[in-house]
Amino acid sequence: MNVTIYHNPECGTSRNTLALIRNTGVEPEVIEYLKQPPSLETLVKLIADSGLTVREAIRQKGTPYVELGLDAANLTDTQLLDAMLAHPILINRPFVVTPDGTRLCRPSELVLDILSLPQKSAFSKEDGEVVINAEGRRVR
Repeated sequence: MNVTIYHNPECGTSRNTLALIRNTGVEPEVIEYLKQPPSLETLVKLIADSGLTVREAIRQKGTPYVELGLDAANLTDTQLLDAMLAHPILINRPFVVTPDGTRLCRPSELVLDILSLPQKSAFSKEDGEVVINAEGRRVR
């Protein structure tokens, strides 16, 4: 199974999502999008395939969102996308692409909706929250 994750190793949600993917036995293509930002075409496709609006794909917390004036309601998608490309930290994460779909995996367990492979073992997030129990079943 081909899986790609647009990953930020400093983000706990992104780390948990990557660990859930690896818990299926798959080693995904990991794109550290802060070092290798997606092209405009790729970013637009990720957002559209996830069923999100451009504004829904912008990360506000811990970013220059307000300082850049991106909270203004009258900005166009083009202006928002330009800001995301100029400041990749504004791209919400992690986006995951599999043959079963594309998702912004917040919370991290949303990745399970697009992974057709079973989890190989129990899994808990970094904070201790159990996601996959000892029987290999999703807790929520």
